[in-house]
Amino acid sequence: LKKFFSLFAGLCFGCAVAAELKVGDQAPEFSLKGSDGKTYKLSDFKGKQTVVIAWFPKAFLGLNETVQVFRENGEDLRKFNVAYFTASCDPAEGKKGNINFAKSLEADYPILSDPTKETAKNYGVVTGLRPFPHRWTFYIGKDGKILKIDKKVSAAKDGANVAKTLKELGVEQNSPLETIYCRSKISPRFGEAVQALNFTH
Repeated sequence: LKKFFSLFAGLCFGCAVAAELKVGDQAPEFSLKGSDGKTYKLSDFKGKQTVVIAWFPKAFLGLNETVQVFRENGEDLRKFNVAYFTASCDPAEGKKGNINFAKSLEADYPILSDPTKETAKNYGVVTGLRPFPHRWTFYIGKDGKILKIDKKVSAAKDGANVAKTLKELGVEQNSPLETIYCRSKISPRFGEAVQALNFTH
């Protein structure tokens, strides 16, 4: 019994440490596979773009608002110099994986997969007592430091709230041509029209 309580205390201590991330801290590095087949590393964006990661509990459970509203608010989000993702601890592959989940919702941005839960634990969204991620959204600056942690996410409004928060944080906005370029990467038909105008980024 003593060993059990020692183990339990150890788990709780570990949870507390993981949950101590705060504004100004260096965001934990990650290397996660996206629903578009690419692998994304936080360090790849350092000095280039702000990063937003919106964690959600699980794919295909009817809790799809976060993924949907990010798609629906894509035009506003792409006005900023930001790389934005949603993320869960589901695998990328498989019938219930995030690749199929993204296809089912026609997501036009990458959904990240963390099946080992290592990154989720580093960000404090998964603990020894909570196997599925908290619905928390992290804003990470170009310098790799945390700008904001939103722990009171309204899934149905998250996409619009992210755009509003990026503006409040003073995140750099794209020029009109850069916004057009971002949109061209999402829509193949729009991209073809841009290429026809000989637009290059």
